[in-house]
Amino acid sequence: MDLATLKAFKPTEYEDAADGYRATGDMASTAKDTIDNQICAGMRLAKLEGETANAAQRELKELSKNFQYVQTECGLVSTALNGLAFDMAAAKRKLEAALEDARANNCTVGADGSVSYPAGGTEVDGKVPQGGTVTSTGGPTDPTASAVERQAANIHPNPNYGRAQEYANRIADALQEATDADAKWAPRLRALKADDDLTVSKRDWADAHSDMGGVREAGKEYLNSLPEPPTDGTPKDNAAWWKGLSPEEQAAWTSAHPEVVGKLDGLPSTIRDEANRIVLNETQGRLQMELNSMPKPPLNEWTWITSGPYPSKVHTDEWMAWHNKYGDRYTQINKSLKGMESIQKRFDQTGVKGLPEAYLLGFSAEGNGRAIVANGNPDTADHQAVYVPGTTSNLGGIGGDIDRMVNVWRVADVEAASGESVSTITWLGYDAPQNIVTDSPFSHYANDGAPAFNQFVDGLDASRTVDSEAHRTAIGHSYGTTLVGSAARQGDLNVDDVILAGSPGVQVSKAEQMDVPAGHVWNQEADADPVPDIGRYGHGGTDWDGPWTIPSDERFGANQMTTDTEGHSDYWKENTISLENQGVVVAGRDDQVQLKEPPNPWARVK
Repeated sequence: MDLATLKAFKPTEYEDAADGYRATGDMASTAKDTIDNQICAGMRLAKLEGETANAAQRELKELSKNFQYVQTECGLVSTALNGLAFDMAAAKRKLEAALEDARANNCTVGADGSVSYPAGGTEVDGKVPQGGTVTSTGGPTDPTASAVERQAANIHPNPNYGRAQEYANRIADALQEATDADAKWAPRLRALKADDDLTVSKRDWADAHSDMGGVREAGKEYLNSLPEPPTDGTPKDNAAWWKGLSPEEQAAWTSAHPEVVGKLDGLPSTIRDEANRIVLNETQGRLQMELNSMPKPPLNEWTWITSGPYPSKVHTDEWMAWHNKYGDRYTQINKSLKGMESIQKRFDQTGVKGLPEAYLLGFSAEGNGRAIVANGNPDTADHQAVYVPGTTSNLGGIGGDIDRMVNVWRVADVEAASGESVSTITWLGYDAPQNIVTDSPFSHYANDGAPAFNQFVDGLDASRTVDSEAHRTAIGHSYGTTLVGSAARQGDLNVDDVILAGSPGVQVSKAEQMDVPAGHVWNQEADADPVPDIGRYGHGGTDWDGPWTIPSDERFGANQMTTDTEGHSDYWKENTISLENQGVVVAGRDDQVQLKEPPNPWARVK
């Protein structure tokens, strides 16, 4: 980087280019949504079938992937260009300040950055010390050069000498800073180039993840200059922060830190969905590449030991060696990929029997995984339901939990009044106990997860984009009911109705302690469901009215809904009264709920 180039550099040209890439990414996002939520969904809604229709769906799905990849990469290019402009503008400001100071002191800057200074100082033998020309001595970062420079300036008879040396060093520093920025950003921008094909592969998404890391590393100073989200902020705080950002700043946060944007309660659902889909696709690509690099499990897993009185079946040495080195990670990756496939499956179901678009409001593959999936946009829905799954829930099994809320949506959407909309949400936003025997008897899973649940529910108010308030229902299953109860016990449970299914106890002894209006706690216990009675001794509420109270007990005071399913897991079985009852509550039509006889005399007090 030379003096003339930096003087002529126009950061606005790069900022304008960044705006262009951002606009292109926005157009790609719009195109993707049109394909997924209008064209493909319309074909499914119209029940177009046959080889041609299926081929069209496959091609459109690939085109949607292309647009999403374009959106992601254009976001990174835009952020990189803004980062380059930011770094170069800082160097240019330093250069301009040095040039201005030199001019103010009658110094002349040469094309090579040298500085000529005028004659000046005290006369010696009747002569004024002459002027001269200096170049950079290495600048203040070089201690030796700096010491020599100070000594030379102190003994030089012309005071303009020291000033000129300072200007030369400042100019050199600005040029070096610009050179470093150019060298830093050039390879990052060169890396943001797609393969020359029309297939967006898992390798492409893994590469996009690497690109993001490169942009974040190179753009530290630029990204650190952006307003940061509030530390431990409330959903209202988060919403205010987001609204206060410029479009450029919002795009930078989404492209460089989608994992941060995607988990912030209070942000618009469309924004969280966009950010979390980036995280999902990049995680899926990265994990698939890691899985592909692992050797597959040996086929000869088992062998028989026939020596001794009784033959025994044991793992082979070859399989045990593989398992000890790769087994846990191999299993973890496969579970995570299965969960991501289930989420994508829900995306692909939009339009089936009128099913609305899906929104990914939370996602992480770390540990047991996180996933928050909404059917319909909760920011505009008249009725919202948030479902909390129970023991053994993790990312790998998220498909079944998503399907349950799809079934609730179908019933509630039919039951809702004309023109009213419904959004049902699967909330796997906590570490659920993974073992029925060793984990589920303990309450810390619920207690630890309850604040996050309350924060998420409060966020549904903060992200609202219509004037009307939503009618909101919390649905818990099994240990998920314990979390909902803990959320009511620990804070304000910001819902209007609570549905409890197969509850082992909710840590409180009365429905009135569930922090909802009287008569709006609903309970289901199916025949042959062992969880309620077994779980009461770990999670039941206690007070003067008796120990170990659970929602199925009459003294708890819940509305006991008719339940025609059996066992612990069929409360959401299609074409059942159990599912119908949940749907009418979610739709705000609780007068249509079928109750067990005799009804609790005080449970339905309004």
